[in-house]
Parts: sequence; C-alpha cells; structure tokens
Amino acid sequence: MTPVGSELADRVLGGWLGRIAGNMLGKPVEQGDHWTRERIDRYLRRADALPLTDYLPEPTDDSDRLALRPEWRECVRGRVHGSCRDDDVDYAILGLHLLETHGFDFTTEQVGDLWLLRLPYLQTFTAERAAYRNLANGLKPPLTATYDNPYQEWIGALIRADVHGWTSPGAPRRAASLARRDAVLSHTGNGVYGAMWAAALVSAAFTAGTVREAVDQALTVIPASSRLARTVRRVASLHEAGVAWEDTLTTVAEETAGTHWIHTIPNAAVLTAGLLYGDGDFTRTVALTVRGGLDTDSNGATAGSVAGVLCGAAAIPDRWKDPLEDTVRSAVFGFDGVRISELAERTVRLARTSA
Repeated sequence: MTPVGSELADRVLGGWLGRIAGNMLGKPVEQGDHWTRERIDRYLRRADALPLTDYLPEPTDDSDRLALRPEWRECVRGRVHGSCRDDDVDYAILGLHLLETHGFDFTTEQVGDLWLLRLPYLQTFTAERAAYRNLANGLKPPLTATYDNPYQEWIGALIRADVHGWTSPGAPRRAASLARRDAVLSHTGNGVYGAMWAAALVSAAFTAGTVREAVDQALTVIPASSRLARTVRRVASLHEAGVAWEDTLTTVAEETAGTHWIHTIPNAAVLTAGLLYGDGDFTRTVALTVRGGLDTDSNGATAGSVAGVLCGAAAIPDRWKDPLEDTVRSAVFGFDGVRISELAERTVRLARTSA
C-alpha cells in the first residue's frame, strides 16, 4: 500500500537525508581509478574503521590525505556541519524546482532552460557539461545529448532521477517516464535506462516488501535485453546464490571490464550489490555501496535514497542525520543554505498532487 500522511512525509524525508548522507560518505574517495575497493578498505583498516558504521575517518597519513578529494575536510567524522556542495544533490534540488515550476507535464526543453537559468556551467561535468554547451550554442534536444558528447552512457542522468521517484511513490513506471524525459537532454542508451531504473527503484521502495522486490520492479521499466538489465540481474542472481559481497563485485567487475569508472553499467552493479547485501539496513547499505568503489559519492547517494525511503527518516541513525544540521549547500541559484526538511516538505506536496 502506498504510504500517506505522516508515513509518506517520513519516507520522503528519509530519501533526502539518505541521499545527502550517502553522498557525503562517498565524497572523499570519489576517484574510481585511484580509490579502488581494495584501497578504500586498506584506508579504513589503517584507521580501525572496519566495519564502516559512520562517515569516513580522517586520514592517518600524508599519502592518504593527498589522495583524498579536497572536500574531505567537510565530509569526514567530526567535521561535517551541513552538507558540502555536490552535483548529486544539486540535481535533486533542480529536479524539485523543475516540477514545482512546470509540473509533471514538463518538457525536455524546459529542463534545459532551467539548467541555463539556475545552474553554473562550471558546476556541470561530463555529459551534462556537453549538453549545457550544446544548449548555449542553440542546439535542441535530442541533439544536445548526441553532438560532441562521448559521455552519453555515463552516470549523470541516473543521479538526477531520485526526485521523480520521490514524487511518484509506488508508481515506478510513472517515475521512469518522468526520468526519461529529463535524461534524454544529455544521455542515450544505457545512460537513459540508468535514470529510468533509478527513478523506478526509488518509487518502488515506497511499497516494496523487500529490497529484492524493489530491484525486480525497477527492472520492469527498462529493456530486458539491455546491458544494464543484464548486469543488475547478474548481481541479483549471485546474491541469491549466496555468493559473498566481495566475490560478487569481483565477478561483475571482470565482466564489465573496459568501461570507465563513471559509466552507468559498473556503477549500477556496485549500487545493486550494496542494496541487496545491505538488506534494508541503512548503515550497511551505504557502507557497502561506498566501499564498492567507482563513483562512490553518486552510488552512496542513490543507495542512501533508496534505503532512506525503505526505512524512513526516523529509522536512519542519528550519526548520519545530526551532522547534516538540516542544511544543504547548493550551486543551484536561490537554493544555497536551504533546509533539508523544507526540501522534503515541498517534495511531499508534489507527491500528494500526483496521487
């Protein structure tokens, strides 16, 4: 049954808190060609932080300190005071603003218009930057996604999808349709499927009885023959067969070798494994997902969103929520310093109008 009233509000707030906390957890090690799964665990062992149950610990030596992203000072234990700015959160905010401004009948062109109006060019990356440049040069969708854009199947559209799931609780096909309209501005193929799948996954989390049920429902919105669907099914089958989390990731990494660490396919594998082996426990889900490597902050954010919706804000441990101080830093014009609780309330209003 689709949650309503205070339960809906708690689950949506859980999604926002989970996305932001998961993003902050993964941010310091967001460099997949250096911070491999093995290096991340070695870092955690040196700091006596395995199993991982909180934000990353401070680095214990100069080599680790230099290898971390410079934002680590705002993202590690004891230093988190509100969220640091990140595109994984900016796009959730921009998506909310899109739906508030244009409603659920928004067009892909309107997505592009809001980017130009609200989002600084230098805060866009890979496929989004290519699409932004194409927009500024007068190109229209879908050409904005295909012209001079080698990143069409990377993870950017997937990280923009959560708001379409939060505002379509228990309606994964509707969520996927909204996410597709957003995604085709900058992506094609598995890049678009990744957005549809993520939106459906978040939406299904409102009503699914288990994580596996949500994963299975999300698979129904993308082509079964797509590489994304095959990879997600592969992870699910290894999990169901009782293969250990580490061995599952090793197996799938070998099978997806040759793809960039920001490509949708290997990241969807890490994300699916984190969700299934996390089994609905918020801390275990985000910890396993980030320890899986690759695009750690994006995967941590999506895993946190799904887990937060599944369990609700009240069930997320305080050690993840309290340091965020109900505050978001954002590059989206007009939203810097906004309250997380306000973003959640505005999202709930949209979810109720869409029912």
